[in-house]
Parts: sequence; C-alpha cells; structure tokens
Amino acid sequence: MSIWRYASRFLELPAEHRITLGEGETPLVRSRHIGPAAGLSSLYFKLEGMNPTGSYKDRFAAAGVGDMLRQSKRRCIATSSGNTGAALAAYCAAAGIVCEIAVVEPAPLAKLKQMMAYGAYIYKVRGFGIDPRITAETVEVLRRRSASPDAALQISAFVTSPVGMSGVQTISYELAEQMADGLDHVFVPAGGGGLTLALARGFEDASSRWRPRVHCVQPTGNDTIVSALCRGDEKARAVQSTTQISGLQVSSVLDGDMVIAACRRSGGTGHLVSDEQVWTMQSRLAKEEGIFCEPAAAVSVAAALQAFEAGQFAADARTCCIVTGVGFKDMPSVDLMARSECPILDVVDLGAE
Repeated sequence: MSIWRYASRFLELPAEHRITLGEGETPLVRSRHIGPAAGLSSLYFKLEGMNPTGSYKDRFAAAGVGDMLRQSKRRCIATSSGNTGAALAAYCAAAGIVCEIAVVEPAPLAKLKQMMAYGAYIYKVRGFGIDPRITAETVEVLRRRSASPDAALQISAFVTSPVGMSGVQTISYELAEQMADGLDHVFVPAGGGGLTLALARGFEDASSRWRPRVHCVQPTGNDTIVSALCRGDEKARAVQSTTQISGLQVSSVLDGDMVIAACRRSGGTGHLVSDEQVWTMQSRLAKEEGIFCEPAAAVSVAAALQAFEAGQFAADARTCCIVTGVGFKDMPSVDLMARSECPILDVVDLGAE
C-alpha cells in the first residue's frame, strides 16, 4: 500500500528515495445511514484518516520528503495547523531528516504532541493562521530560514511545495479505480485550498475516465475562496480567520486563485458551513456511520447535505465526501461529543437485572 503506484506517473524519483510508511489506497465506503436518511442513495466517504499519521497529509509528506532525499536535503522547514506537521515529522524521522515546524496559534494540543513524539522541533507563532499580515510575515521568515543549501521549505500548497502536493493528487487516481462507474460530485474541505486543487487537477488528467464536479467547502469563519468562487470573481481574498475548526484556519490566499479556476472548469462551486454544522456532522458520522473523524473532515459531509437539501443536485447523484483526518487529532471536539460522564458501577450492579 503506497502512493507510489500512482505518483510515479508524474513524479520521477529513484526507488531508493521513495520513502513510504504505507500511505494511500484508503477505503471508500458507502453511507449506510446519513445519506439514505437525507434521501441520497449514493453518498460515499473517502476515509483519509486511515493513513499512517491519521490524515491525507501523509501523501504530501511521502512525496515532499522523498524529493528532499533526492536533493540530499537534511533539514525540513515547515508550517502547519497540525496535520501537515505530524506527517512531515513522521516521514522526516523515517528519512533521518531534521524537522522544524512553525504551527498556527490555535493548533490542538494532540497534534502538537504527535509532532513532538516524532522528534520534530516545534514553535507556535502568536497570530499565525489568524491574522493575514502575521501569517505572511511568518512565511517570509521561514523562506529565509530555508534558503540554505541543506534545507527545504515544506508548506502544503501548490504555490510553495508543488512536488509534495503531487502526492495528494493521487486521491483522484484512487477514486477513479474505486468508482468504476464514475462520480458526479466531490466535496472537499479547504483551508488554503491545496487539497481541492489537487483533486481537481487529478481528475483533469488524461488518464481519468470521467470528471466529477469538484466543490470547495470552507467554514464561514475562513471564507477566503468560497464567496469569491460563487460570485464569479477570479481572485481569492485574505481574511481574519474566526473559525474554530482546526486545520482550516488559513487566513491567507495560498492556492485560492487556482482553486477558483479549477473548480469552475470542473463545473463545481463553493459552499460555506457554520462551525455548529460541522460539529453536529462530526458527531453524526461517529454515531451513525462508525466514522470517527476530526471536525475539519466533517466539513465536506455537512456541505454535501446542505447542497442536496437546497436542491443543487439529484438524489441519485454519485457523491463523494473527502473525510480528511481521524478524530484523535482534535480531542477538545471529542469532549464535545462525549459530554455525559461515564458511570462507575460495582460488580454487583453489573449483575443486576
């Protein structure tokens, strides 16, 4: 199991540089309850939380770190809201590369601990990921830090790390094999938009047998792309991020402009969902589908149901939601789902009828 079965089509790396921890070829499962309850007969979930570190970012890390090995780079400089950092920390550990990560201020503690467990050097930057000015300044500082010959900057966006993002593009190739009869719609969570762009570009590839409409989904508190896409604008816009959905707190544009163009080419559009909708859907996925995901991963499903209820696609449309990461990534959200206390019983109580 590895992305290299697909990535070798467009990323030429010698075998000795193709680092893998078993990422890719994640399950595609059909909704048993949420879809049918809403009237959707063909709703699917692509479970990216099944990757080695628990998110789709392992695809990015495998390709990006592999390319660093090819170039004999020994120091990875990165930014992260959590999942990118965990993935890079793990793959750098496997490759023997030093990993330094600047994390956004609201990054969940569980994600920080995961990075540290792999031996990464991490530091939070006040206002990073919230204030667009501070975010831009932080990235510029990291660009300078990564300018030495032994270092490489890894930010999960096409504008900064196109080789790493080519690994993410493999999701499209997998879906093309898993859905032999094709898909009509794919809903994708977006912070900076790199994942959405990777899906759209993958489906544009000549090897794809069909092209679904690719939809960009964001929380209302981080609307850098969606409103511009829906209005017909060509440019995304930086915002003051207010969402509490970790992983999607990306106040700068990054791949936003290219996402707008790519979604339009596919026939897709943009969708906004509230934080409350996301938390509700996260809980429903766990309790109704047995899918334990982080809040950012539930964004796509919340949007798909919202779009269907608004009459934007047919009940029999083959629809896939990208479920980006596992639930253990964000423990505060898990606490919200499990508000009731666990009772303490005596053995005699267990035997009572």
